[in-house]
Amino acid sequence: MSLSAFAQSGDPLALLNSPYDEQNPVLSPDGKTLYFTKKTQGISVSTQTGSGWSTPKNIPIPYFMNRSSFLSGQWNPEFFVFAAESYNTLGAEDIYVSFKRGAGWTEPINLGSSINTNFQESSPTLSADGRHLYFASNGRRGGLGSFDIYVSVRLDDSWTKWSTPVNLGPLINSEGRELFFRRYDIQKFALYTSTQNSDGYGDIRIINDSLSTTLPVDTVLKIVEVKRDSYTISDRKVKITGRVTNSKTGEAVVAKIMFRADSLYTTTSSRDGSYTLIVPSTKIYSIEVNAKAFVNISERLDIHTFEMNTLEMNFKLQPVEVGAVVNLKNVLFELGKTNLLEESFNELNVVVDFLKSNPSVIIELEGHTDNRGDEKKNLELSQQRVDKIKSYLVSKGINQRRIKGKGYGGTRPIATNDSEEARKLNRRVEFRILKY
Repeated sequence: MSLSAFAQSGDPLALLNSPYDEQNPVLSPDGKTLYFTKKTQGISVSTQTGSGWSTPKNIPIPYFMNRSSFLSGQWNPEFFVFAAESYNTLGAEDIYVSFKRGAGWTEPINLGSSINTNFQESSPTLSADGRHLYFASNGRRGGLGSFDIYVSVRLDDSWTKWSTPVNLGPLINSEGRELFFRRYDIQKFALYTSTQNSDGYGDIRIINDSLSTTLPVDTVLKIVEVKRDSYTISDRKVKITGRVTNSKTGEAVVAKIMFRADSLYTTTSSRDGSYTLIVPSTKIYSIEVNAKAFVNISERLDIHTFEMNTLEMNFKLQPVEVGAVVNLKNVLFELGKTNLLEESFNELNVVVDFLKSNPSVIIELEGHTDNRGDEKKNLELSQQRVDKIKSYLVSKGINQRRIKGKGYGGTRPIATNDSEEARKLNRRVEFRILKY
Protein backbone atom coordinates (compact mmCIF):
# COMPACT_ATOMS: atom_id res chain seq x y z
CA MET A 1 0.00 0.00 0.00
CA SER A 2 1.32 3.45 -0.87
CA LEU A 3 1.05 6.31 1.58
CA SER A 4 -0.70 8.44 -1.05
CA ALA A 5 -3.85 8.27 1.08
CA PHE A 6 -2.23 10.98 3.23
CA ALA A 7 -1.81 13.29 0.24
CA GLN A 8 -3.40 16.68 -0.09
CA SER A 9 -3.07 18.79 -3.20
CA GLY A 10 0.54 19.88 -3.60
CA ASP A 11 2.03 17.70 -0.83
CA PRO A 12 5.44 16.30 -1.92
CA LEU A 13 4.94 12.67 -0.86
CA ALA A 14 7.54 11.33 -3.25
CA LEU A 15 9.99 11.26 -0.33
CA LEU A 16 7.67 8.91 1.57
CA ASN A 17 6.71 6.53 -1.20
CA SER A 18 9.15 4.17 -2.86
CA PRO A 19 9.16 1.08 -5.12
CA TYR A 20 8.81 -0.98 -1.91
CA ASP A 21 5.68 -1.46 0.18
CA GLU A 22 4.86 1.23 2.72
CA GLN A 23 2.35 -0.16 5.23
CA ASN A 24 0.69 0.43 8.63
CA PRO A 25 0.90 4.25 8.74
CA VAL A 26 0.45 5.84 12.20
CA LEU A 27 0.36 9.60 12.89
CA SER A 28 1.50 11.06 16.18
CA PRO A 29 -1.23 12.81 18.22
CA ASP A 30 -0.05 16.23 17.03
CA GLY A 31 -0.10 15.06 13.39
CA LYS A 32 3.51 16.12 12.80
CA THR A 33 5.28 12.75 12.89
CA LEU A 34 4.42 9.80 10.66
CA TYR A 35 5.50 6.26 11.49
CA PHE A 36 5.09 3.44 8.99
CA THR A 37 6.55 0.07 8.11
CA LYS A 38 8.23 -1.41 5.09
CA LYS A 39 7.90 -5.14 4.66
CA THR A 40 11.65 -5.78 4.90
CA GLN A 41 12.90 -2.87 7.01
CA GLY A 42 10.78 -2.50 10.14
CA ILE A 43 9.84 1.02 11.25
CA SER A 44 10.43 4.23 9.30
CA VAL A 45 9.75 7.73 10.60
CA SER A 46 9.17 11.04 8.82
CA THR A 47 8.42 14.49 10.27
CA GLN A 48 6.34 17.26 8.81
CA THR A 49 8.31 20.27 7.61
CA GLY A 50 7.34 23.58 6.15
CA SER A 51 7.43 22.09 2.65
CA GLY A 52 5.97 18.63 3.34
CA TRP A 53 7.47 15.48 4.84
CA SER A 54 11.13 14.78 5.57
CA THR A 55 13.04 11.91 3.99
CA PRO A 56 12.05 8.78 5.99
CA LYS A 57 14.62 7.54 8.48
CA ASN A 58 14.74 3.83 9.21
CA ILE A 59 14.68 2.80 12.87
CA PRO A 60 16.75 -0.40 12.81
CA ILE A 61 15.53 -3.44 14.71
CA PRO A 62 18.28 -6.05 15.30
CA TYR A 63 17.69 -9.32 13.42
CA PHE A 64 14.55 -7.98 11.76
CA MET A 65 13.60 -9.98 8.67
CA ASN A 66 10.40 -10.53 6.74
CA ARG A 67 10.08 -12.95 3.83
CA SER A 68 6.35 -12.35 3.47
CA SER A 69 4.85 -9.91 0.98
CA PHE A 70 3.12 -8.04 3.81
CA LEU A 71 3.96 -6.66 7.23
CA SER A 72 1.00 -6.03 9.54
CA GLY A 73 1.00 -4.88 13.12
CA GLN A 74 0.61 -2.14 15.69
CA TRP A 75 3.25 0.40 16.63
CA ASN A 76 3.52 2.76 19.56
CA PRO A 77 6.51 4.55 21.12
CA GLU A 78 7.15 1.64 23.52
CA PHE A 79 6.64 -1.51 21.43
CA PHE A 80 6.05 -2.87 17.95
CA VAL A 81 3.90 -6.00 17.69
CA PHE A 82 3.85 -7.39 14.17
CA ALA A 83 3.25 -10.42 11.96
CA ALA A 84 6.07 -11.49 9.65
CA GLU A 85 7.71 -14.54 8.15
CA SER A 86 10.98 -14.29 10.02
CA TYR A 87 13.54 -16.27 12.01
CA ASN A 88 12.26 -19.26 13.99
CA THR A 89 8.84 -19.05 12.41
CA LEU A 90 6.57 -21.99 13.20
CA GLY A 91 5.00 -21.90 9.75
CA ALA A 92 4.28 -18.92 7.51
CA GLU A 93 3.73 -15.56 9.23
CA ASP A 94 4.14 -15.57 13.03
CA ILE A 95 3.53 -12.77 15.53
CA TYR A 96 6.54 -11.07 17.15
CA VAL A 97 7.15 -8.13 19.48
CA SER A 98 10.05 -5.70 19.75
CA PHE A 99 10.53 -3.12 22.55
CA LYS A 100 12.01 0.37 22.69
CA ARG A 101 15.13 0.30 24.84
CA GLY A 102 17.00 3.57 25.17
CA ALA A 103 17.92 4.82 21.72
CA GLY A 104 17.24 1.48 20.00
CA TRP A 105 14.93 -1.50 19.78
CA THR A 106 15.26 -5.08 21.01
CA GLU A 107 15.58 -8.19 18.87
CA PRO A 108 12.05 -9.44 18.01
CA ILE A 109 10.54 -12.07 20.32
CA ASN A 110 8.37 -14.80 18.79
CA LEU A 111 5.19 -14.95 20.91
CA GLY A 112 5.39 -18.74 20.94
CA SER A 113 3.25 -21.74 20.07
CA SER A 114 0.28 -20.65 22.18
CA ILE A 115 -0.30 -17.91 19.60
CA ASN A 116 1.47 -19.04 16.44
CA THR A 117 0.64 -22.09 14.32
CA ASN A 118 2.05 -23.85 11.26
CA PHE A 119 -0.13 -21.56 9.14
CA GLN A 120 -0.60 -17.77 9.12
CA GLU A 121 -1.12 -15.34 11.95
CA SER A 122 -1.79 -11.77 10.92
CA SER A 123 -2.82 -8.20 11.87
CA PRO A 124 -2.08 -8.27 15.62
CA THR A 125 -3.25 -5.46 17.92
CA LEU A 126 -3.05 -5.04 21.69
CA SER A 127 -5.51 -3.60 24.17
CA ALA A 128 -4.60 -0.32 25.86
CA ASP A 129 -3.07 -2.13 28.85
CA GLY A 130 -1.03 -4.45 26.61
CA ARG A 131 -2.58 -7.60 28.11
CA HIS A 132 -5.15 -8.66 25.49
CA LEU A 133 -3.89 -9.62 22.04
CA TYR A 134 -6.29 -9.63 19.09
CA PHE A 135 -5.11 -11.30 15.90
CA ALA A 136 -6.26 -13.16 12.80
CA SER A 137 -5.34 -16.77 12.07
CA ASN A 138 -6.22 -19.44 9.52
CA GLY A 139 -4.32 -22.18 11.33
CA ARG A 140 -6.68 -23.10 14.19
CA ARG A 141 -9.23 -25.89 14.31
CA GLY A 142 -12.84 -24.89 14.63
CA GLY A 143 -12.47 -21.71 12.62
CA LEU A 144 -15.55 -20.51 10.77
CA GLY A 145 -13.86 -19.75 7.47
CA SER A 146 -10.59 -18.42 6.13
CA PHE A 147 -9.02 -16.01 8.65
CA ASP A 148 -10.89 -15.67 11.97
CA ILE A 149 -10.27 -13.16 14.77
CA TYR A 150 -9.04 -14.51 18.13
CA VAL A 151 -8.19 -12.98 21.51
CA SER A 152 -5.60 -14.17 24.03
CA VAL A 153 -4.44 -12.85 27.41
CA ARG A 154 -0.75 -12.34 28.20
CA LEU A 155 0.10 -14.32 31.35
CA ASP A 156 3.47 -12.83 32.31
CA ASP A 157 6.15 -10.38 31.22
CA SER A 158 8.04 -12.88 29.05
CA TRP A 159 5.55 -12.28 26.21
CA THR A 160 5.80 -15.99 25.33
CA LYS A 161 3.10 -17.29 27.72
CA TRP A 162 -0.48 -16.67 26.65
CA SER A 163 -3.91 -18.06 27.42
CA THR A 164 -5.50 -20.37 24.86
CA PRO A 165 -6.78 -18.08 22.08
CA VAL A 166 -10.57 -17.70 21.98
CA ASN A 167 -12.44 -17.36 18.68
CA LEU A 168 -14.60 -14.21 18.83
CA GLY A 169 -17.45 -16.23 17.33
CA PRO A 170 -20.04 -15.84 14.57
CA LEU A 171 -20.96 -12.27 15.47
CA ILE A 172 -17.51 -11.31 14.16
CA ASN A 173 -16.20 -14.27 12.16
CA SER A 174 -17.75 -15.77 9.03
CA GLU A 175 -16.95 -18.05 6.09
CA GLY A 176 -15.02 -15.15 4.64
CA ARG A 177 -11.79 -13.58 5.87
CA GLU A 178 -11.73 -11.30 8.91
CA LEU A 179 -8.63 -9.17 9.59
CA PHE A 180 -7.36 -6.00 11.35
CA PHE A 181 -9.57 -6.14 14.44
CA ARG A 182 -8.99 -3.17 16.75
CA ARG A 183 -10.92 -2.12 19.85
CA TYR A 184 -11.52 1.47 20.92
CA ASP A 185 -12.39 1.10 24.60
CA ILE A 186 -13.29 4.72 25.33
CA GLN A 187 -15.68 4.91 22.37
CA LYS A 188 -16.95 1.37 23.11
CA PHE A 189 -16.68 0.00 19.58
CA ALA A 190 -14.33 -2.07 17.43
CA LEU A 191 -13.37 -1.97 13.77
CA TYR A 192 -12.31 -4.86 11.55
CA THR A 193 -12.47 -5.95 7.91
CA SER A 194 -14.41 -8.82 6.37
CA THR A 195 -14.79 -10.32 2.91
CA GLN A 196 -18.18 -11.83 3.82
CA ASN A 197 -20.91 -10.28 1.61
CA SER A 198 -18.38 -7.71 0.49
CA ASP A 199 -18.89 -5.58 -2.61
CA GLY A 200 -15.21 -5.98 -3.40
CA TYR A 201 -12.24 -7.58 -1.70
CA GLY A 202 -13.26 -6.48 1.78
CA ASP A 203 -15.39 -4.00 3.74
CA ILE A 204 -14.63 -2.20 6.98
CA ARG A 205 -17.14 -3.10 9.68
CA ILE A 206 -17.93 -1.48 13.01
CA ILE A 207 -19.35 -3.27 16.00
CA ASN A 208 -20.64 -1.90 19.29
CA ASP A 209 -18.43 -3.28 22.04
CA SER A 210 -19.86 -4.34 25.40
CA LEU A 211 -16.25 -4.69 26.65
CA SER A 212 -16.50 -8.46 26.80
CA THR A 213 -15.58 -11.19 24.34
CA THR A 214 -19.30 -11.60 23.60
CA LEU A 215 -20.05 -8.79 21.19
CA PRO A 216 -23.45 -7.59 19.94
CA VAL A 217 -24.61 -7.61 16.35
CA ASP A 218 -22.49 -5.55 13.98
CA THR A 219 -23.38 -3.20 11.17
CA VAL A 220 -21.54 -2.57 7.95
CA LEU A 221 -19.84 0.82 7.77
CA LYS A 222 -19.06 1.66 4.15
CA ILE A 223 -15.92 3.75 4.76
CA VAL A 224 -13.40 2.08 2.47
CA GLU A 225 -13.84 -0.66 -0.08
CA VAL A 226 -10.78 -2.01 -1.86
CA LYS A 227 -11.94 -3.46 -5.17
CA ARG A 228 -10.57 -6.61 -6.73
CA ASP A 229 -12.07 -9.32 -8.89
CA SER A 230 -14.14 -11.57 -6.66
CA TYR A 231 -13.26 -15.22 -6.37
CA THR A 232 -15.81 -17.95 -5.93
CA ILE A 233 -15.21 -20.42 -3.13
CA SER A 234 -15.57 -23.86 -4.69
CA ASP A 235 -15.31 -26.57 -2.03
CA ARG A 236 -11.90 -25.20 -1.11
CA LYS A 237 -10.17 -26.38 -4.28
CA VAL A 238 -8.03 -24.41 -6.65
CA LYS A 239 -7.39 -25.17 -10.32
CA ILE A 240 -3.78 -24.40 -11.21
CA THR A 241 -2.82 -24.05 -14.87
CA GLY A 242 0.22 -22.86 -16.76
CA ARG A 243 3.09 -23.77 -19.07
CA VAL A 244 6.58 -25.15 -18.65
CA THR A 245 9.12 -23.71 -21.07
CA ASN A 246 12.84 -23.57 -21.81
CA SER A 247 14.20 -20.39 -20.17
CA LYS A 248 16.61 -19.76 -23.07
CA THR A 249 14.49 -20.59 -26.12
CA GLY A 250 10.90 -20.33 -24.89
CA GLU A 251 10.14 -23.78 -26.31
CA ALA A 252 7.73 -26.10 -24.52
CA VAL A 253 9.11 -28.64 -22.07
CA VAL A 254 7.56 -31.93 -20.95
CA ALA A 255 8.13 -31.93 -17.17
CA LYS A 256 6.91 -33.57 -14.00
CA ILE A 257 5.25 -31.12 -11.61
CA MET A 258 4.86 -32.01 -7.93
CA PHE A 259 2.95 -30.12 -5.24
CA ARG A 260 3.78 -31.35 -1.74
CA ALA A 261 1.95 -30.57 1.50
CA ASP A 262 0.71 -33.36 3.77
CA SER A 263 -0.08 -35.20 0.52
CA LEU A 264 1.60 -35.31 -2.90
CA TYR A 265 -0.17 -34.00 -6.02
CA THR A 266 1.52 -34.59 -9.37
CA THR A 267 0.97 -34.04 -13.06
CA THR A 268 3.03 -33.91 -16.27
CA SER A 269 2.98 -31.09 -18.77
CA SER A 270 1.90 -31.93 -22.30
CA ARG A 271 3.94 -31.54 -25.48
CA ASP A 272 2.94 -27.89 -25.73
CA GLY A 273 4.14 -27.36 -22.15
CA SER A 274 0.68 -26.83 -20.66
CA TYR A 275 -0.57 -28.50 -17.50
CA THR A 276 -3.58 -28.48 -15.17
CA LEU A 277 -3.69 -29.58 -11.55
CA ILE A 278 -6.49 -29.31 -9.00
CA VAL A 279 -5.39 -29.17 -5.35
CA PRO A 280 -6.97 -28.15 -2.03
CA SER A 281 -6.71 -24.40 -1.43
CA THR A 282 -6.14 -25.00 2.28
CA LYS A 283 -2.40 -25.67 2.39
CA ILE A 284 1.11 -24.35 1.94
CA TYR A 285 2.88 -26.21 -0.87
CA SER A 286 6.46 -26.85 -1.79
CA ILE A 287 6.65 -27.27 -5.56
CA GLU A 288 9.24 -29.15 -7.58
CA VAL A 289 9.44 -29.16 -11.37
CA ASN A 290 11.90 -31.44 -13.13
CA ALA A 291 12.61 -32.58 -16.65
CA LYS A 292 15.41 -34.50 -18.34
CA ALA A 293 18.35 -32.26 -19.35
CA PHE A 294 17.01 -29.35 -17.28
CA VAL A 295 17.82 -28.05 -13.81
CA ASN A 296 15.11 -28.85 -11.27
CA ILE A 297 13.40 -25.83 -9.74
CA SER A 298 11.79 -25.38 -6.34
CA GLU A 299 9.02 -22.95 -5.41
CA ARG A 300 6.80 -22.27 -2.39
CA LEU A 301 3.08 -21.56 -2.72
CA ASP A 302 0.73 -20.38 0.03
CA ILE A 303 -2.92 -20.42 -1.10
CA HIS A 304 -4.84 -21.46 1.98
CA THR A 305 -7.19 -18.48 2.18
CA PHE A 306 -10.06 -20.16 0.24
CA GLU A 307 -10.59 -17.07 -1.90
CA MET A 308 -9.45 -18.19 -5.34
CA ASN A 309 -10.61 -20.97 -7.62
CA THR A 310 -8.06 -20.51 -10.42
CA LEU A 311 -4.38 -19.70 -10.45
CA GLU A 312 -1.83 -19.48 -13.26
CA MET A 313 1.73 -20.61 -12.59
CA ASN A 314 4.29 -20.72 -15.41
CA PHE A 315 7.69 -22.34 -14.97
CA LYS A 316 10.87 -21.64 -16.94
CA LEU A 317 13.47 -24.40 -16.73
CA GLN A 318 17.17 -23.78 -17.22
CA PRO A 319 18.95 -26.23 -19.57
CA VAL A 320 21.78 -28.26 -18.08
CA GLU A 321 24.97 -26.92 -19.66
CA VAL A 322 28.48 -26.04 -18.60
CA GLY A 323 28.60 -22.54 -17.12
CA ALA A 324 24.92 -22.41 -16.15
CA VAL A 325 24.38 -20.63 -12.81
CA VAL A 326 21.46 -21.56 -10.55
CA ASN A 327 20.37 -19.25 -7.74
CA LEU A 328 19.22 -21.18 -4.66
CA LYS A 329 16.87 -18.40 -3.59
CA ASN A 330 15.18 -20.39 -0.81
CA VAL A 331 18.41 -21.52 0.88
CA LEU A 332 18.64 -19.18 3.87
CA PHE A 333 20.78 -18.84 6.98
CA GLU A 334 20.32 -17.21 10.36
CA LEU A 335 21.64 -13.68 10.28
CA GLY A 336 25.44 -13.66 10.57
CA LYS A 337 25.56 -17.41 11.23
CA THR A 338 26.00 -20.72 9.40
CA ASN A 339 22.79 -22.29 10.73
CA LEU A 340 20.42 -23.17 7.89
CA LEU A 341 16.81 -22.09 8.33
CA GLU A 342 14.29 -24.93 8.21
CA GLU A 343 12.74 -23.81 4.92
CA SER A 344 16.11 -24.26 3.17
CA PHE A 345 15.97 -28.04 3.14
CA ASN A 346 13.22 -28.38 0.51
CA GLU A 347 15.38 -26.60 -2.07
CA LEU A 348 18.54 -28.43 -1.01
CA ASN A 349 16.72 -31.72 -1.48
CA VAL A 350 15.80 -30.60 -4.99
CA VAL A 351 19.53 -30.11 -5.65
CA VAL A 352 20.15 -33.62 -4.32
CA ASP A 353 17.51 -35.01 -6.72
CA PHE A 354 19.08 -33.10 -9.61
CA LEU A 355 22.57 -34.43 -8.90
CA LYS A 356 21.32 -37.98 -8.52
CA SER A 357 19.42 -37.73 -11.81
CA ASN A 358 22.50 -36.33 -13.57
CA PRO A 359 25.41 -38.41 -12.20
CA SER A 360 28.00 -36.88 -14.56
CA VAL A 361 27.36 -33.30 -13.39
CA ILE A 362 30.00 -31.55 -11.26
CA ILE A 363 29.06 -28.27 -9.59
CA GLU A 364 30.72 -25.43 -7.71
CA LEU A 365 28.80 -23.88 -4.84
CA GLU A 366 29.23 -20.11 -4.56
CA GLY A 367 28.45 -18.14 -1.41
CA HIS A 368 27.89 -14.37 -1.43
CA THR A 369 27.17 -11.66 1.16
CA ASP A 370 26.43 -7.97 0.91
CA ASN A 371 29.23 -5.44 1.47
CA ARG A 372 28.40 -4.44 5.03
CA GLY A 373 30.78 -5.32 7.84
CA ASP A 374 34.34 -6.56 7.79
CA GLU A 375 35.45 -7.79 4.36
CA LYS A 376 37.58 -10.63 5.75
CA LYS A 377 34.79 -11.85 8.03
CA ASN A 378 32.34 -11.78 5.13
CA LEU A 379 34.70 -14.00 3.10
CA GLU A 380 35.04 -16.41 6.01
CA LEU A 381 31.29 -16.51 6.63
CA SER A 382 30.46 -17.15 2.96
CA GLN A 383 33.01 -19.98 2.83
CA GLN A 384 31.65 -21.54 6.02
CA ARG A 385 28.13 -21.42 4.58
CA VAL A 386 29.29 -23.08 1.36
CA ASP A 387 30.96 -25.80 3.44
CA LYS A 388 27.74 -26.28 5.40
CA ILE A 389 25.72 -26.80 2.21
CA LYS A 390 28.31 -29.17 0.78
CA SER A 391 28.21 -31.26 3.97
CA TYR A 392 24.44 -31.51 3.70
CA LEU A 393 24.56 -32.66 0.06
CA VAL A 394 27.22 -35.24 0.88
CA SER A 395 25.13 -36.50 3.82
CA LYS A 396 22.35 -37.23 1.29
CA GLY A 397 24.59 -39.50 -0.78
CA ILE A 398 26.30 -37.13 -3.24
CA ASN A 399 30.00 -37.88 -3.79
CA GLN A 400 32.02 -34.99 -2.36
CA ARG A 401 34.30 -35.00 -5.42
CA ARG A 402 31.33 -33.76 -7.47
CA ILE A 403 30.99 -30.62 -5.34
CA LYS A 404 33.49 -27.78 -5.23
CA GLY A 405 32.83 -24.65 -3.22
CA LYS A 406 34.06 -21.11 -2.73
CA GLY A 407 32.93 -18.16 -0.64
CA TYR A 408 33.21 -14.76 -2.33
CA GLY A 409 31.97 -12.53 0.49
CA GLY A 410 30.75 -9.24 -0.94
CA THR A 411 33.13 -9.14 -3.91
CA ARG A 412 30.57 -10.18 -6.56
CA PRO A 413 27.40 -8.12 -6.07
CA ILE A 414 24.55 -8.40 -8.57
CA ALA A 415 22.87 -5.21 -7.32
CA THR A 416 23.82 -2.01 -5.54
CA ASN A 417 24.13 -2.12 -1.76
CA ASP A 418 22.29 1.14 -1.06
CA SER A 419 19.00 -0.38 0.13
CA GLU A 420 17.88 -3.43 2.07
CA GLU A 421 16.07 -4.84 -0.98
CA ALA A 422 19.26 -4.61 -3.04
CA ARG A 423 21.43 -6.06 -0.27
CA LYS A 424 19.01 -8.97 -0.01
CA LEU A 425 19.70 -9.80 -3.67
CA ASN A 426 23.44 -9.81 -3.01
CA ARG A 427 23.11 -12.22 -0.07
CA ARG A 428 22.71 -15.40 -2.05
CA VAL A 429 23.89 -18.97 -2.62
CA GLU A 430 24.35 -20.27 -6.18
CA PHE A 431 25.80 -23.25 -7.91
CA ARG A 432 27.60 -23.28 -11.23
CA ILE A 433 27.73 -26.35 -13.49
CA LEU A 434 31.40 -27.18 -14.19
CA LYS A 435 30.95 -30.44 -16.05
CA TYR A 436 28.06 -32.18 -17.78
